[in-house]
Formats: sequence, structure tokens, C-alpha cells
Amino acid sequence: MLLQDIQTDQLSLDRLEIRPGECWAVLARNGSGKQMLTGVITGDTLLRHGSVSHDFANIGVLSFESQQALYEAELKLDDSDFMDRIDPGSTVRELLGLHKGIPDTLAFLGLEKILDRGYRLLSSGEGRKALLARIILQEPDFLILDEPYDSLDLQTRAELQSFFAGLLAEGKMQLLFLFNKADELSEWHTHVAIIEQGTLVAQGEKAVVMDNPAVTALLDFDPATLPDWPVDLPRREPGDPLVRLSRGSVRYGETVIFSEVGLVVNQGDHTLLTGANGSGKSTLLSLITGDHPQCYGNDLTVLGYRRGSGESIWDVKKQIGIVSPGLHRDHRVPGSALHIALSGFFDSIGLYDTPTAEQIAHGRQWLALVGMADRAQVPFKQLSYGEQRLVLVARALVKQPALLILDEPTQGLDDVNRHRVMYFLEHLSSQHRTTIIMASHRLDERLPLFRHHLDLDTL
Repeated sequence: MLLQDIQTDQLSLDRLEIRPGECWAVLARNGSGKQMLTGVITGDTLLRHGSVSHDFANIGVLSFESQQALYEAELKLDDSDFMDRIDPGSTVRELLGLHKGIPDTLAFLGLEKILDRGYRLLSSGEGRKALLARIILQEPDFLILDEPYDSLDLQTRAELQSFFAGLLAEGKMQLLFLFNKADELSEWHTHVAIIEQGTLVAQGEKAVVMDNPAVTALLDFDPATLPDWPVDLPRREPGDPLVRLSRGSVRYGETVIFSEVGLVVNQGDHTLLTGANGSGKSTLLSLITGDHPQCYGNDLTVLGYRRGSGESIWDVKKQIGIVSPGLHRDHRVPGSALHIALSGFFDSIGLYDTPTAEQIAHGRQWLALVGMADRAQVPFKQLSYGEQRLVLVARALVKQPALLILDEPTQGLDDVNRHRVMYFLEHLSSQHRTTIIMASHRLDERLPLFRHHLDLDTL
């Protein structure tokens, strides 16, 4: 494959050649042009200048954008309003076109137990594995893998790396990896290209490129470069406990997601949730936020309100900040980055209330903190996935809530922005105003501030 003299609205490449037998990884920070590069290769992006030549007949793409597109296509077919139950939509089995079980080569993905569940009902990690299986079963001869390990548990990630190594050894499929974190590179990656702000700034053999100090400098986060922390806005101080769940359980028919889960979170009890994909981390967090219908069937109290006692969900949510794959997935509304950040004051998907001057100033301060000040007026839907996630982080923190619920908050973020978010959490914990409950697969996100740890794999 040869990309030559490429010019688009957001991407500039002089020359990038991928030869047979080579395995390339492209490293690019959020908003630098990874998604645009995918569109150039697939022909979905209009070129102002340049050419792309290759002999591939079937190009597959795994990305957050392709996962979102599949989710939105399923939403259009949702008939729940016309049924007396929730329409699960297409099952994983139907999406994969399977009449029997999962092929042995894909058994490690653990999809057998969810084959007959609706795709829309899957967790982010389960949905990602199902989409990968669908693409592999279509037998592409060129496969673009944009952040293939994000939202996957450690065991699945290791097995997936071995699977990719096997595909490379077979030689039937050429792979191109797009990463925003250097630690995603494997020993079998032969070449690396670096894209920064839409420009190809380095390329070549992996060892040579990654030993370049200029490349290393691009991946460093310096807290001293952040603007001042916004002044706290007034809010009501909640009493303890913030969360109390007794013998919590969730099931779909005969399928038990978890049972007998107990959780008590008092102010300052920063709590980490861990567990394999499908263990129920996202489900547990959605019980707490009130976004899961089974929250009313559990013995659950949040911020002093017992679920099912006639409380308004908005009375609860106005003291909660949320970042999650599900919330991200549901942000299909129009509005600028600033509008989405400001919607955090009103707990809405989109901005429908008029913010005060103080709130607008506060929203701009938070966009500056997440590095998105210059993108404030850009439509949210035109931002890259990682940039969208940064805006949603600002949305959650803009009111510095009593309870911060984070489900894989750094999903889709580059190294610099991931460390930025971890710095925010450490700073928040030192202010003693916000209590954090976070689900994460990454070992390096198990910060000292998390003095409480609930591992759903051990229940």
C-alpha cells in the first residue's frame, strides 16, 4: 500500500508505504488524524490532493467509530415502543451470521455465552469483541485496528495480542494498528509512524523511531502546563452514606450478571471496581446512577434517596457526575463542545436550558483544563472519539459533584490526556469535596487514592 502526497482538511502525508511482511503501527494523539487516515485508506475521505494505491479487495475496520455506527444502526430498528417489553434488537449470533457456535479460532473472545443477547445490551468491551469477531469472519485481506485493546480486560488483551501474532504468521491478512499510547506496541510490530496535529512527523523501523527523544517528548504530560483550577461552585453537602447497596443483583432471564453484591461508600471512600468484560462493572454503576431499570428492584440508597421510594432521579443526578461508554454512546445530539460541557450543570444529553454567565465561564475553564479550549465551538459530533471523551470529562467535572461515577473514563485517550485525567482525580481527592467510584481495566490506574477495591471476578 502506498499513500503519496496526501492532503485533506485535517491530514497531510508526504509518503507512507506499507510493504508485504511489515506490520505497521501509527501513533497519534487525540485529534491528530487517526480517524482521517482510516478514511483515506478506505476511500471514505475526500482527498484534496494525492493518491492511494493498493491491491486489497476487502478492507476491514475496527474502531470506536465503527462500533458507534453499528450501535446507532441498531437503535433505528428498536421497536420497544411498540412492544410490551424491551426490544433486544439483533443478537450477536445474527450479527455474526452464525448458525452454530463460535469458531474455535475465536473462542478466546468468550462470545459463546452472549450469542443470543441483543447487541445493544452488551457492555462496551463485549460489543467491541463481537464487532471484531464479525470483521474477522468476513475475512478481510487488510485490517485496520484502531485502539483494538481499549475497553478489554487484561486476559482478553493478552489473548488478542497472540491472535494478531498468529494472523501475521499466517500471512493471509495485512494488519495496520492505530494507537494513541506507546505501551500498546508489541514486539512483532516492525515499523512505526508518528502523526502529530495532522502531519506525519516520523516513520521507520520501530526501534529507531521510538528511540527518538522528540517522539518521547510528545508523550510526556506536565501538570505545570495546566491552567488554574476553577473556583468551587456552591452545592449542598450530602450526608453519609453516599451509596448503600445490599445484596445487589441483576439478571436477564436466566442469565445472572451478578448477585449478592454489597457496597457501602461514604464521603471520601474512593472506590475502584475491577473485573473481566461482562462481569457487571458497567451494570453496577448504572444501578447507582439510576440508568438501569433494575435499580428499583434492589435495596439501594444513593445520596440519601432510597430507590423506588418516589424520589426524582433528577434530585439524585444533580449531585452526580458521570463518564461512561454508555453516556458517550448516547451523545448523538447537536451542539458544540462548550454546549455539551455546560449540559453537565443540567444533567441532560444536550443543552436545553440557558446557562448563567458564571456557568459559561466555568465551562470554558474546564474545557481549557482538558485541553479543548480551542475546540469550544466545534460541533461535538465533528470531534474525534478521544476529543469527545475529553469534553465528557469536562461535563462530569464542571459542577465538581459530590459523587463522580467513572466507567473506563480514559477509554480512547492518548497517554498525555490519560495522565491528565488521572491528575484530575488525584487533585479532586485532595479537595475532599468529591468521592470517586471508578471502573478500570488498567493496572496503572489503580491510584493510591482508591483505598477501597471491589473485584467482581471474586464474587
